[in-house]
This record gives sequence, structure tokens and C-alpha cells, in this order.
Amino acid sequence: MSEVDTVRDLIAVVLLLAGAFLCLTAGLGLVRFHDVLTRMHAGTKPQVLGILLIMIGGAIRLEGWSATWMLLLVAVFQMLTAPVSAHMISRVAYRRRHVRRDLLLVDELRTGEAADRLYRGDEPADAPPEEPARALLESRRDEGTLPPA
Repeated sequence: MSEVDTVRDLIAVVLLLAGAFLCLTAGLGLVRFHDVLTRMHAGTKPQVLGILLIMIGGAIRLEGWSATWMLLLVAVFQMLTAPVSAHMISRVAYRRRHVRRDLLLVDELRTGEAADRLYRGDEPADAPPEEPARALLESRRDEGTLPPA
């Protein structure tokens, strides 16, 4: 075993351990955080970087083109699917009111609200409105059954 092989193995081990540590922190973040949005952030950011480091470490260690291309393909699919799935889960959680909207600094989904004043968003039909009394008054004002405030 030459000195070059030893250095390559050392680099591969460091990358594999760093990737495993990042994947572990992603798992701990999913367990520890309470909000859906923070869980999605903790589950995607370090996890994708951790998987990429593991793939690079594996490609350095495995020394074959077939294994390298397979690992590259896994890394590309991971980079494509993890952020998209996290975005979709977060959007559904927002629409179903599993997100504390008062903690959001920027709420881009709140703009362009539908004409329905009682139920906003994509919530289930049996979900109560966020502020029932105010929503009912606004909807009756819009219908013309109450005078304007």
C-alpha cells in the first residue's frame, strides 16, 4: 500500500464521517424541533450535504468508474428530490394550518387571498376559520347583510 493510497483512504474516511455526522444532525433536528417548517429545514439542509459527502467519500474509496457513476446518479437524485419534497410538505402544512403564521417574517402565501372570507387556503372543509368571529362579520359585510364598519 503506497502513501497515495493511505492519503486517499484518509480523505475518504474524513468525508464519510463528516457526512454521517450531518445525517445524524438532520435526524436529531427532526426529533427535536416542534414546528413543521423548522423540521423540514433540519431534515433537508444537513441531510443533502451529508449524503453528498458520503457519496464523494465512497467514490474516492471505491476506485471504479461504474461505482462512481452510480454514486453520482444517487447524489443528483438526492439533490433534486429532497428540496422539492420538503417544499411540497411545507406548503401543505401551511395550507392545513400546521404552521404558526404569527412567527413568519415574510408570508408570501397570505397575499392574493381568495374571495371566501370564512375559509382561507386549502384547509379541509371541517377546519374552523382562524378567527371565526371576525371572519363571519367580514363575510356578512361582503354579502350586504351588515352595514359597513
